[in-house]
Amino acid sequence: MNQEVAGRDGSGGETRMPDRALVEGALRFVPLIEAYYRRAHSEMPEDLRRLFTENRLTARHGAVLAQLSHGQELGVSELSSRLDVGLSTVSELVGDLSRAGLVERRNDPANRRRVLVSLAREHRELMRAFVERRARPLLRTFERLSPSQREGFAAGLEAWAHELHGG
Repeated sequence: MNQEVAGRDGSGGETRMPDRALVEGALRFVPLIEAYYRRAHSEMPEDLRRLFTENRLTARHGAVLAQLSHGQELGVSELSSRLDVGLSTVSELVGDLSRAGLVERRNDPANRRRVLVSLAREHRELMRAFVERRARPLLRTFERLSPSQREGFAAGLEAWAHELHGG
């Protein structure tokens, strides 16, 4: 067995200490990735950083904006699902972003109870450029991988995200 049982994690499952090879291999890069995401605020274009600071917006607000950065309108429930947070949380985030002038909300003409959210027209290019710049390292990584490696890498990221969010 490559892992040792270290105790219980409180959820009824066993907590396992990863073996040394795993820690020295893949896990040693996790702090580097986390640090990259923590730097997002300092790497924002000045206008966007000012809006975030003045309106006390957080990384969660940025996650909503990133979902909208390709110009599409999304329903609040779809944003909730994509971000794995409750509807009330997404509604609050969207409200904050709307007050900051970063998003626009409108009722779906096909379903008046559904609210559609999109980036405000005046901030679309700014957000697109910022998301594109932040995505470059990941895109360069994909370019260096073979098609089967890309599929494996993407599947691994998806599996990890599902595991982190109780899936």
